[in-house]
Amino acid sequence: EFEVAAGPETTVLDALVETQRTRDATLAFRYACRVGMCGSCGMVVNGRERWACRTRLAALDTATVTVRPLYHFPLIRDLVVEMAPFRARMAQVGGAFVPATDAPEYAIVSRDSRERREIDEAVECIGCGMCLSACTVVAHDPQFPGPAALNRAFTLQRDHRDGAKDARWSVLLGDDALARCHGQGNCTDVCPMEIAPTTSILRLRRMATRRLFGFS
Repeated sequence: EFEVAAGPETTVLDALVETQRTRDATLAFRYACRVGMCGSCGMVVNGRERWACRTRLAALDTATVTVRPLYHFPLIRDLVVEMAPFRARMAQVGGAFVPATDAPEYAIVSRDSRERREIDEAVECIGCGMCLSACTVVAHDPQFPGPAALNRAFTLQRDHRDGAKDARWSVLLGDDALARCHGQGNCTDVCPMEIAPTTSILRLRRMATRRLFGFS
């Protein structure tokens, strides 16, 4: 337990930095940009996944603030978790763009095109891992790719330039992927970028249904 003097603009990250500098130099946590862009300071604050750099103590409306590392990640130390499982889940669903063999060398997708507008919000994921921490299915099924990976898969399956759609479907249609999501929406609730992975998963399911019935 540490006591920190807080003003109206003091953030959780400010309090942690102050604690590390003046009270406990061994306290470990991650941060980089401090302006809500990189996602590295994601942690559980008062029971909810949040950006430490964007969460003001005054907004929490309590004199006692509890912090803990993200759930469902191996703990390295204090508030620092191992992000390798996050990357592994991305790889599991083929989260890397694979150019189609017949794709033109320069295939420009206009921002105003229907294809781009369909994925416009979903491509803003910063890989902070908060959605994975909030997902209850991840806690019970280690094979479940998780919200961020499925959101990424959605953006790639809607990209006409990608050539790995069939390989991706073989994973997405398995027992531990699209069928496993319970649609609780915890991932959407905690996303600091206001992305809706739940919506991406539902749209993937509709695409999968059309595929299974031979419509696409």
